[in-house]
Amino acid sequence: MVGSCTCKKICFLFLTGMLLFTSAGYQECQAVKQKKLIGNQIDSEVFTTRQRTIVEDSLRSGSKKIFPYEISKYRKYGYGTWHYGPGIESIKRFDLMPTAYSDASVVNKAKLLHFFTLTDIHITDKESPAQAIYFGYKGGIISAYSGIMLYSTHVLDAAVQTINALHNADPIDFGISLGDNINNTQYNELRWFIDVLDGKMINPDSAVKDDPILGPHNDYQDEYRAVGLDKTIPWYQALGNHDHFWMGVKPPNDYIRKTMTGNTILKMGNIFTPEGYSRRDFCMGDLDGRTRYGNVIGAGKAGQINPPEIPADPARHSLSTGEWMREFFNTTSNPFGHGFNINDAAKGFACFTFEPKSSVPLKVIVLDDTQRNDDPEGDIYGHSSLDKERYDWLCRELDKGQAEGKLMIIAAHIPIGIAPAGNEVGWNPHAPLSEETLIAKLHTYPNLILWIAGHRHLNTVTALKSPDPKKPELGFWQVETASLREFPQQFRTFEIVRNSDNTVSIITTNVDPAVKKGSFAGISRSYAVAAQQIFNLPPAKSYNAELFKQLSPEMQTKLQNCGTAIIR
Repeated sequence: MVGSCTCKKICFLFLTGMLLFTSAGYQECQAVKQKKLIGNQIDSEVFTTRQRTIVEDSLRSGSKKIFPYEISKYRKYGYGTWHYGPGIESIKRFDLMPTAYSDASVVNKAKLLHFFTLTDIHITDKESPAQAIYFGYKGGIISAYSGIMLYSTHVLDAAVQTINALHNADPIDFGISLGDNINNTQYNELRWFIDVLDGKMINPDSAVKDDPILGPHNDYQDEYRAVGLDKTIPWYQALGNHDHFWMGVKPPNDYIRKTMTGNTILKMGNIFTPEGYSRRDFCMGDLDGRTRYGNVIGAGKAGQINPPEIPADPARHSLSTGEWMREFFNTTSNPFGHGFNINDAAKGFACFTFEPKSSVPLKVIVLDDTQRNDDPEGDIYGHSSLDKERYDWLCRELDKGQAEGKLMIIAAHIPIGIAPAGNEVGWNPHAPLSEETLIAKLHTYPNLILWIAGHRHLNTVTALKSPDPKKPELGFWQVETASLREFPQQFRTFEIVRNSDNTVSIITTNVDPAVKKGSFAGISRSYAVAAQQIFNLPPAKSYNAELFKQLSPEMQTKLQNCGTAIIR
């Protein structure tokens, strides 16, 4: 999985038997034998991080260092325990406002829009022979391997159930997935993602049927029915680099495609080097779905091990961008196509717009800012990038939204304006368009209020200030949403509100899926904490904020009577 802000974060985002756990930590539980775990039940109480947070426990002094793949030892050596901590209030941010601005007498008057974002769940076919487990199972790259790979569909199901509970308390207008739905551009991974949102039966076991613990609903391989997103919430989709590149870093070649559907484990070199993609130095490994903890098999230096054959599965075939888009027309949730249209799918053009509420002049521009398959050879395909076609389309949509007097939100997988760290974060240096040109253009649209993104697995909020202090309305906010895969496994909610002084506030809040004790998503949370500790990486800290934005006089007038009054 590619996308990070430190050298260690390069590892963090490169490729993006059962223990049951309580919220205080690990506890082997009789629930395994009770066969009660149908799907992924959430807790009876649902909170956002404004009420409480998930805090990883410190390791005991002298805790033995273990490898990530030694899941059976986590409990013994104190890895993966956590507790509830205090909530985090929203920080008021005035970065885009005039210097003398004061909110002393300002109140939120009306709600314009309420939506959620989720991103980077990386639904994983853990038994696929075409992964990169070798780079992470003994440490190094958390996205190449961690125990949470066993439970990716269950975590998504828990997040969906949590969204439904929030919706019942305060209706949500729409949701959007910001990309990297899947880990390895495989058909079966994408079907699991869509089917969880649709509320279908989910069989998270590929190829032959495995049952590590005999009986239904008691291990990570068992079939279950997902609850599905509330049918009254439309959801939309953006394209991520993992959705159409092998492990998010390279276009799949013939060897990759053949290995995905075959029975031999992938061999690769160091893919951070130009020649690594074509070398066969290391056996990448696989997870044994017959075992209680998904034991790693067939990983090591080529010539020093004899990797086993893996049961083949044609459903593991790699998807082109167009094929990936077309799957969103095979759905029972709303809207049909989830934003894409069939003509653009035929071309692999993954950009579209939608207007979520007819009563509010606001449009969402969903932009594919991932790299193209024909970008220069030798590059790591995790940068942000726009070619002329997508840039021209974006400018037309921004021009149209500005002329029609609509607030605008850009939704894309990869953030902008981020200082590069290492070789895979930031703007593609080979892109036809420079990032400076893009940002300068965006600063000409006073109605642009927000850029939302995933990719880096962080909760960072960035102010892209107006280049002209006399025109603060030309600034806009960027809000990143952390991954549902790595700890703390969060999504975000957004409220766009009109204030009493005719400014708008963007109120954004992190949410932890409300996992029930003993659920598979609860196990995943403890595994995610353990992975964070073993790989010694800083977690994506929760960050809640109220972000103020100045509007042009024209938009202030247009919005005066918009929205649902906020009763205090």
